[in-house]
Amino acid sequence: MTALDIIIMAAGKGTRMKSRIPKVLQRLAGRPLLGHVLAQAQSLQARRTVVVTGHGADAVEAYVATRAAADGLDARCVRQEPQLGTGHAVQQAVPALAGDGTAVVLSGDVPLTAPDTLAALVAASGGEQLALLTVTLPDPTGYGRIVRDAQGAVQGIVEHKDATPAQRAIAEVYSGIMAAPAARLAGWLARLTNTNAQGEYYLTDIVAMAVADGVPVVAHRIDDALQVAGVNSPLQLAELERAHQLRTARTLMEQGVRLADPARLDVRDDARTGVRGALVCAADVEIDVNCVFTGRVELGEGVSIGAHCCIANARIAAGAVIHPYTHIDGEKAGASVGEGALVGPFARLRPGAELGREVHIGNFVEVKNSRLADGAKANHLAYLGDATVGERVNYGAGSITANYDGANKHRTVLGNDVHVGSNCVLVAPVTVGDGATVGGGSTITKDVPAGALAVARGKQVGIAGWQRPAKKAPGG
Repeated sequence: MTALDIIIMAAGKGTRMKSRIPKVLQRLAGRPLLGHVLAQAQSLQARRTVVVTGHGADAVEAYVATRAAADGLDARCVRQEPQLGTGHAVQQAVPALAGDGTAVVLSGDVPLTAPDTLAALVAASGGEQLALLTVTLPDPTGYGRIVRDAQGAVQGIVEHKDATPAQRAIAEVYSGIMAAPAARLAGWLARLTNTNAQGEYYLTDIVAMAVADGVPVVAHRIDDALQVAGVNSPLQLAELERAHQLRTARTLMEQGVRLADPARLDVRDDARTGVRGALVCAADVEIDVNCVFTGRVELGEGVSIGAHCCIANARIAAGAVIHPYTHIDGEKAGASVGEGALVGPFARLRPGAELGREVHIGNFVEVKNSRLADGAKANHLAYLGDATVGERVNYGAGSITANYDGANKHRTVLGNDVHVGSNCVLVAPVTVGDGATVGGGSTITKDVPAGALAVARGKQVGIAGWQRPAKKAPGG
């Protein structure tokens, strides 16, 4: 195997996207289109990746630098100014290449080419031949057609606007992806001209040059059009998103996951943390409709996810039930749900939430940076922030931990078997000992000893014969 260098064309404006965001930074499954292509370069173990930028270059180059640092890629950018066609774009990359080995040309707006497809393309090149990735389309409009001789050998590529009616009838098209000996590629690029309908330098013209030079041209043909689909408009982006998500859903179902509707599932990268989207499921997992999984989410055996849940960067253990409309977001700290736990509906688990076995978190309960031990329950309308909660604690409706003093966060500690009544405020830092009870409506500012009852509220007063004020009569 020769060394591989990757060239990614990412200079296009993307006028039809009608967006200030460069086209290659538009997101598919939570990841910029260019991020998917950089991942393709990584899958090939490329020696070097050169990204050709143009429109929105500052933003694109900043993204490339971030991903290169995170993924350990040798990636650099060169600018194409002005944009004079695909051949002109690749010409800008040549000085940044080592000049030996094999060069693979990718498009920054073609995100879903499979690693094994690219590996097969490189193998077809063998470091000596020009290899083209082609696909047969029912409607090839707009694509360059593959022209073959009577024996079936590739002779050239004709762009749609330059094709004759007979050539436009050809269904096999060039995907925009090729692999070539780097030294040969540099020579062909130097010979390009712009004598065509667009007045541009076409990369596809090198095919005829290779044939003239006696260099074999081979086509690695695939049947999967999704792998070579590009994005030029919001409609195309949405269509590609749904097609990609449906493939993810089918893969999950082949692994045994029960999806109520495979057309209503989303698995996405986490743009905030950079965590790649991955939904890892054990046996007998059930997922209802319209659920969104972001970053890495692990679901244990028999987990049930209700409709309309959003779950990011979390581990959910076997037998847990996540009721509808629950929001779990572990961010960098992560969130975890123990075996047999019940969460929701309309619950929220924030970063650092750790639920033990058989924990119950009910409707409109929020948990942040808190650990709840086995059997603890907070069933209604409550907040637990920066808390350590013991086993079998019962946390009443409307109760909160007041964990922030305006400058610093403080911790609340509840021992085993604590009972907190409804509508209580636990002002941190505070500890409630094992088996203690906090009476409803109390504001607790001091530690409560084990087994004690703490009540901190105004004394009830009854005034006999008291009457409400009456409204004044009109004009009175």
